[in-house]
Amino acid sequence: MKGSETVSKITLLFGTGNPSKLNTMRESLTGLDIELLSLRDIEKSPPDVDESGTSPLENARIKALSYYRFCGVPVFSLDSGLFFENVPDELQPGVHVRNVGGNHLSDNEMIAYYSALAHEYGGRLTARYKNALCLVMSENEIYQCMDESLWGKAFYLTDTPHKRQHMEGFPLDRLSVEIESGEYYYDLPQSVESSMNIGFRSFFENLLKEKLL
Repeated sequence: MKGSETVSKITLLFGTGNPSKLNTMRESLTGLDIELLSLRDIEKSPPDVDESGTSPLENARIKALSYYRFCGVPVFSLDSGLFFENVPDELQPGVHVRNVGGNHLSDNEMIAYYSALAHEYGGRLTARYKNALCLVMSENEIYQCMDESLWGKAFYLTDTPHKRQHMEGFPLDRLSVEIESGEYYYDLPQSVESSMNIGFRSFFENLLKEKLL
């Protein structure tokens, strides 16, 4: 969607129906000439996507291509994997954060499972989200990234949920503690911008500067 200088906004479809993720991305891209729509804004029900990739980047690409072929408009998708320090491979969530033992966990089931796992390791785990992004402008114009600029910083996943109810789509936030302060992220100022969000912004800024959007 390469526009002339008179085009004020570039519209991109964000391949998610999660309102919390949409709002977070919109905040990350504030001030850029990009308007975001989500899967909830399209008239047809989006297809179910078989996220069969073995890495966040593979899944992000699978989703973005599927939604592009369904909608026919520029679309980007994200995927992430959760990784713990000093935990054996068979217990690493990776891209299967919600799928444990063949079961798809609800938000509350996720909180119960991961708090119990943290308890087994002394009450907390050192964790990090490794994120990937894939943007499909056309079948032949695809941009993707999974470098450390998109990763979240290391944090503690604790065995004691915060008393505040979690936001839909972000259940593990109730267990997430900043390493430096020892405070739950829920108790930190909302103005604190994560390195992950800065990375997403930089990805799109660079494409705009290079006039690839």
